[in-house]
Amino acid sequence: MFDNLSLFVSTIAEGLLLTVEATVGGILIATVLSFVFGLAMLSKSRTVRVLARIYVEIWRGTSELVQLLWIYFVLPVLVGYRVVPLVAGIVVLGLNFGAYGAEIVRGAVQSVPKAQYEGAIALNFTRAQRMRRVVLPQALVEMVPPFNNLFVQLLKGSSLLTIIFVHEMTYQAREVLIDRHIDQAWLIWTVVLLFYLVLAVLITAGMRALERWAGKLVGRKPSRAKTLRSMVLSTRTGVAP
Repeated sequence: MFDNLSLFVSTIAEGLLLTVEATVGGILIATVLSFVFGLAMLSKSRTVRVLARIYVEIWRGTSELVQLLWIYFVLPVLVGYRVVPLVAGIVVLGLNFGAYGAEIVRGAVQSVPKAQYEGAIALNFTRAQRMRRVVLPQALVEMVPPFNNLFVQLLKGSSLLTIIFVHEMTYQAREVLIDRHIDQAWLIWTVVLLFYLVLAVLITAGMRALERWAGKLVGRKPSRAKTLRSMVLSTRTGVAP
């Protein structure tokens, strides 16, 4: 029953690096976009707020699968340049999850008590200084749990890259192994599942370490109730709150 297990593990592992590259690249892009557009939605400029909201609604309100197909198949026709499959996947993951992350940043910043703003104003801090020294350090504590959920979802979303021929783990299982070992499909997909589980645990461990660091930075611990609520919401909806 398990005679081919080592073959399955090694074959799927050949796609591990591409899965990690897609996930890390998507996380980096999503994080930058989350802060840029999350803070833009709090701008005093109505134009900036509207533009940020348009980005969020477009990328959050349309199918991730369709976005991937559009970037890979339609965009090259419009611009006249072929898009590298892995690059297309990373861009879509970053843009899509960046839209969700922007709402996380906006909500976390708005959750900082008003008294903190007033204290910073009393100290004659500029708007930029208030944000950098007072607001963001406190908001970061509240951002980390939902960002953890978001990044795990992004990891799982990387499996969609198989449809544009990126040879990540799901592609290795479906295109390389299944046809030759259809009778052991259950074992193949179990191995893939375990690979994703290990990666998700590593992401969670890293984010929990970041959460502890952020809490120490401002001299307080994140709310356990809020953390639990974020995890429950993520489980129910499939996306970070």
